[in-house]
Amino acid sequence: MPHMPAPRVSVIIPSYNTASLIGRCLDSVFAQTYGSYEVIVVNDGSPDTSELERSLMSYLPRLVYLKQDNKGAAGARNTAIRRARGEFLAFLDSDDEWYFEHLARQMEIFDSSAQIDLVYSDSLIVTQGREWRFMQACPSHGEATFEALVVERCQIPVSTVVARKAAIVRAGLFDENLRQCDDYDMWLRVAFYGGRIAYTEGVQARLAGLRPGSLGLSNVKMLKACADILDKIGGSLPLTESQTALVQTRGAKIKALYCWEQGKLHLFRREFEKARDCISKANAFLRTPKLAVVCLGLRFAPRTTRNLALYLARH
Repeated sequence: MPHMPAPRVSVIIPSYNTASLIGRCLDSVFAQTYGSYEVIVVNDGSPDTSELERSLMSYLPRLVYLKQDNKGAAGARNTAIRRARGEFLAFLDSDDEWYFEHLARQMEIFDSSAQIDLVYSDSLIVTQGREWRFMQACPSHGEATFEALVVERCQIPVSTVVARKAAIVRAGLFDENLRQCDDYDMWLRVAFYGGRIAYTEGVQARLAGLRPGSLGLSNVKMLKACADILDKIGGSLPLTESQTALVQTRGAKIKALYCWEQGKLHLFRREFEKARDCISKANAFLRTPKLAVVCLGLRFAPRTTRNLALYLARH
């Protein structure tokens, strides 16, 4: 059998409870105008394994299928990275899709500059019948340096990322202790260890929005995860004095926002004492008139203040 050359790009797709969606995801990969890639799907201990494997049946000759106990998205990505043969890694969540020129456009950036280690782009977010561009809500301003990522002046949607495998390995792979925002943690470390990050304009992917859940629950979890990551980064990386100050200040703000979101949840559940405690902690850092009014109202008229606070939270 003749030796098959390694593909330039390894497409990494973790799958967990997305059997009904992964077909569209894979169709978008196999429709790419760029040809030198392999596809690695990792079944991350998914409870819908039987359905997933039926969905994958017709694609199996064209992909590598790996199966493991549940480790979260970070663990699934690491499993695929260790198996990947490509010099570049392209990340795609199994409920997302690429437009057909995505890989070609990202690889043009790498071909034009040997200094670039990671490229990301804009995307279209679709959820519950609504859609909007990622960069409308989370615009990127300037180069995505470590400092820009800490303060979220630049934000990187994982399903648009193509990166040099060497840069991901140099940063230490994904942190498998993180169940949320592991991609944010990874981009911080890539940038800290000298990775150059580029942004390409234009929508190149279609992303599934947050799935329906309890009021504000996703925001609470995301903010808590970001706060924990900044704590971890502050304690584990050899930051400069200015970087340490930046990470600590940003971490304090994220914790305050987390307390505000948690306070709204307590208000929604009519847990007034818990709500007042959380919102008071948020106001100690944020010090906004809105939070001051809510804190005062919760002391004297909690039920009336609940309706006002929930209204203010939406505006």
